[in-house]
Amino acid sequence: MQQNGGGAFLIPFLFMIFLEGAPLLLIELGIGQRLRTGSLGAWNSIHPAIGGIGIASTIVAFLVGLYYNVIITWCFFFLFNSFQLELPWETCPMQEVGMNKTRIPVAECGNSSETAYYWYRQALDISPSIDETGGIKWWMVLCLLLAWVVVYLIIMRGIQSSGKVVYFTALFPYVVLTIFFIRGITLKGAGSGLLHLYTPKLHKLFEVTVWLDAATQVFYSFGLAFGSLIAFGSYNKPKNDCVKDVMFITGTNAITAIYASAVIFSVLGFKATAIFDRCVNFNKMEMVSSGNFSHMDQITDEIYDKYIADNMKTNWTETFKNCSLERELNEAAAGTGLAFVVFTQAIVELPISPFWSIIFFMMLLALGIGSQIGTMEGVVSTVFEISYFNKVRKEVLTGVICGTCFFAGLIFVTGAGEYWVSLFDGYASTTGLVIIALLETVSVMYIYGHERFSQDIEYMTGYYPGIYWQVTWRFVGPIMLIGLLIGSFIVKLQKSPEYDAWNSLTGETEKRQFPGWTMAIALVMIIASIAPIIIVWIMHTCNILPPSGRPRSTSTTMRRIDTTASTRPMMEDYEVSFGRRDRPWYRRCLP
Repeated sequence: MQQNGGGAFLIPFLFMIFLEGAPLLLIELGIGQRLRTGSLGAWNSIHPAIGGIGIASTIVAFLVGLYYNVIITWCFFFLFNSFQLELPWETCPMQEVGMNKTRIPVAECGNSSETAYYWYRQALDISPSIDETGGIKWWMVLCLLLAWVVVYLIIMRGIQSSGKVVYFTALFPYVVLTIFFIRGITLKGAGSGLLHLYTPKLHKLFEVTVWLDAATQVFYSFGLAFGSLIAFGSYNKPKNDCVKDVMFITGTNAITAIYASAVIFSVLGFKATAIFDRCVNFNKMEMVSSGNFSHMDQITDEIYDKYIADNMKTNWTETFKNCSLERELNEAAAGTGLAFVVFTQAIVELPISPFWSIIFFMMLLALGIGSQIGTMEGVVSTVFEISYFNKVRKEVLTGVICGTCFFAGLIFVTGAGEYWVSLFDGYASTTGLVIIALLETVSVMYIYGHERFSQDIEYMTGYYPGIYWQVTWRFVGPIMLIGLLIGSFIVKLQKSPEYDAWNSLTGETEKRQFPGWTMAIALVMIIASIAPIIIVWIMHTCNILPPSGRPRSTSTTMRRIDTTASTRPMMEDYEVSFGRRDRPWYRRCLP
């Protein structure tokens, strides 16, 4: 958000929430609730030619789950290291030099900052580029194993076990955000941070990448196009008011985005002010050392500003630092940099910093695990729907999937691990999610039929969807998704793919282009996420697949596919009967 113009990012984000996120959320929850089946079965039931959508969403969810759990791994590492009287990233490690054994900070840390050094060198032990793996880091392997064990224990019994955990992962972050908000607004500089947030850089709205980032954020915050929402919707009672659920989720998402932004920027304002004040105090001490002033109390803000301005015009030297509060506030940090470098630096400035660090990383863990539950449930539920696997115990199947993900994820705990996360984050999901979402919308509106879907919503909720839903479903949503898809390809063609590589000599990150072989891997991931859609369509068109326009059973009754035996007592055996009037348009002509 900070690199996308601060408060300006909220404009496209809220725009995407209400015009893209909410309509697509109702499509996924509604179709799952009505058809009583998971992602794979739902699209096969609508039309066998589009059955590949369920497979594609599962592949994307698998790829995202691979690297997303590494973020949980990092949170575990920082959480464990927060249980100390002094946080390990508060100071630079020292080294002895010269004959006198003078102790000075390690050069790499001195050239960067305490938090940046701890993140890149001590936590990640990062390599100079993605070409150099740097070996597997055992401490991160242990944290990665813990992360997958936790995920497995939560989802191994399906909705019965994961549903209970969601109460904690959904509510606990609000408790921590409120604690940070109360503390944050009382800190010096909080006002500067909030002013920076609500002074949006409107020119950013004309950049395609800002809208793409906003759309990606909406997809992740709602869990759209991963297939898990269809599976979760299928567990609802047939008469559940899914529209009310969607309105609640959408409103909560929007309010949370604004609330969290205020919390983050108040703390970042405090951090920027603390750094600015230290810089100014350093210059004032230099002014006293020059002999022009006897002590710092004589130097008022007006005298300081005039003295610095005069020296800049005449004999400005490296003796003084160039202090700028605006520059500190404008420092762009995104993704891992914001959480593990910038925010940890702000935490260090707080009294009793270990306490704030512990609750901060516990909050990140709750958020990360909550998202990972939804992502992996989309994978497990779809795999369990395949006839070859639905006889396997859910605990065993889930264990095999999580174990496979653990071993595949070892690439993310090497010295080049963060670079691989950047590659996967940029290419494993974004394009595939947009294509899947577009095909989902088109399939429900123009194959299943918007009129029939609207009647389904009326049957389930008691009221017919209004003009807002009709317009966003049929016109606004598809047009926006097509625009995002085109914009995404234009951006990728115009700009060479880059990643932030750590330079240990300068203590800074520098832009480097992804090598050609990594782009080949990126292309494979993109193809893998959309190939099932094309392959299934071709196989159906060429009559390679048997026709399956009807539901699986020989009768015209569709039952919810149980993803686990433990969920059966939780549900009644609801049935959805399809008469001639309720059949898809391409089946109505048949007897």
